[in-house]
Amino acid sequence: MLALLKTIREAIANWWSDFTLQTKLLAVATLVVSLVMSGLTFWAVNTIQQDARLNDTRFGRDLGLLLAANVTPLVAENNLTAVAQFSQRFYSSTSSVRYMLYADESGKIFFGIPFWEPEVENSLLTIERRIQLPEDYPGEDDKPMVRQHMTPDGAVTDVFVPLTVDKKYLGVLAIGINPNQTAVISTNFTRDVTIAVFITIWVMVILAGVINALTITKPIKELLVGVKQIAYGNFKQRIDLPLGGELGELILSFNDMAERLERYEEQNIEELTAEKAKLETLVSTIADGAVLIDNNMQVILVNPTARRIFGWEGNDVVGSNVLHQLPSAVQMEITRPLYEMATGECESAEFRIHLNQPTKRTVRILLTTVLNLQRESIKGIAITVQDITREVELNEAKSQFISNVSHELRTPLFNIKSFIETLHDYGEDLSLDQRQDFLKTVNHETDRLTRLVNDVLDLSKLESGRSYNFDAVDLSQAIEQTLRTYQLNAKDKGIELLQEVAPNLPLVKSNYDLLLQVLANLVGNALKFTKAGGKVAIRAYQLTPKSNSQHKSPQVRIEVADTGIGIASEDQQAIFDRFFRVENRVHTLEGTGLGLSIVRNIIERHGTKVHLVSEVGIGTTFWFDLTLAE
Repeated sequence: MLALLKTIREAIANWWSDFTLQTKLLAVATLVVSLVMSGLTFWAVNTIQQDARLNDTRFGRDLGLLLAANVTPLVAENNLTAVAQFSQRFYSSTSSVRYMLYADESGKIFFGIPFWEPEVENSLLTIERRIQLPEDYPGEDDKPMVRQHMTPDGAVTDVFVPLTVDKKYLGVLAIGINPNQTAVISTNFTRDVTIAVFITIWVMVILAGVINALTITKPIKELLVGVKQIAYGNFKQRIDLPLGGELGELILSFNDMAERLERYEEQNIEELTAEKAKLETLVSTIADGAVLIDNNMQVILVNPTARRIFGWEGNDVVGSNVLHQLPSAVQMEITRPLYEMATGECESAEFRIHLNQPTKRTVRILLTTVLNLQRESIKGIAITVQDITREVELNEAKSQFISNVSHELRTPLFNIKSFIETLHDYGEDLSLDQRQDFLKTVNHETDRLTRLVNDVLDLSKLESGRSYNFDAVDLSQAIEQTLRTYQLNAKDKGIELLQEVAPNLPLVKSNYDLLLQVLANLVGNALKFTKAGGKVAIRAYQLTPKSNSQHKSPQVRIEVADTGIGIASEDQQAIFDRFFRVENRVHTLEGTGLGLSIVRNIIERHGTKVHLVSEVGIGTTFWFDLTLAE
């Protein structure tokens, strides 16, 4: 039973919760109005009943007094026949009288209507022939007493009228008066109408609630759910309710709006996807590393350059905390500035950091806040990473170059000045051989200055974009001229200078003067770093597409090989950079560090590249290919 009551209570609670607040308020208001109206109606019915009882009381008292006034003389004369006849006529003419009882001064009933004497004698009244008077009956007082009591047939008004003649108490007259039927009918009718109206109101309220739930509340709830889904970005939401009227039009308008928003979203997604693809392509192709993070330090975007610099290849760092992924050196430097930028304390910052992992390099990190369109709030932080390792190395090489050039210039100038001053001041005191040696030294120092200036000028010309004419060149002639130039130098150093040129080499497309400069620099370097007893060889031979499939046309390869000190692997990448000098590693001060940079520029002007193969202590071979002349 308790489970059933609990189930019914939960069902009613669920049913009540399905209604909207407006429906609940309407139901409560209806309940209050119906209770008030019912109270007023019952108050009116009660008032009518009280008025009816009051009227019955007055009518009974008056009727009792009238009857008593007519029968009292007859009772005094003991003319009971006349009393009976008069009472019978009075009872027959008045429908409101239910009974009449006459009792003497001792309370003994001597006549009653509708109870005749024979009937009275044969009824239960033969046992009780005395009238039961109320306890508060005044007795011999001449004022009547009125009371009401309920019977199975309804309320009855009892009137007790004393019978007195000349202040002598003869007995009592008891009359029972029926209630006013019109008032009773009106009262009952009013009561029935009130109950019917009360029940009708609540039936209408329940029907209205059901209709409201089926036709208004449910569609409104569906619309509310649909609006929430639209607000959450679910533009696929639709409402399928077969309704007409204003609600039907509202649902149709909602579905149409959702469909348009869905199309608009698809269009925007396509445009955003295209723009995102463009942005990612642009970011992925820039030379600098780029990392975009949000205010919570979560990685949103990272390009391949940044992955390579920070060693993130193969790691999915998008969505993770950038501070957990950065190298420790970078993390220590930029953690605090990142949080300051996220809170708006600063807008940008710049750092130069030396990294040891994954490779040794120097990077410049730029931090910049990303603002919204109104530039009011911070949407994220852009991290730009520039690999300035080469820049730092070039700056160091440039500083070294300036130092070398300064030394190269200062030393010969000082020697030239010193020897010339000596010749000027003490020339007459010097012997002819001494004067010749001084002049020879001055000439040698002048050649050193000339080479330095020429190297700088040559490199400047090559990098200035000056155009050169390329004609058919005989390699054999250029090689022979180079060997003649350095033959004496090689002999003085005890180095064997070899020529290995294939016979009948075809002409190549080149600039003769530039080609001589390339051969001179390569052979000069080979002689410089080859010890006595070593060898330097110049080779030239033709390549065919079969043996060198990367070329579509026949080419000629030129090689300059030596058995010198070799070049360490860590220096082979930087050997062609300006101002870089291998001689710094072997503690010599000869050269300017521009020779191989000049070679690389000249070879690139020929549309090819210079390569090298070297091993420390074994030797070095430089080689490049030239295209045949048409």
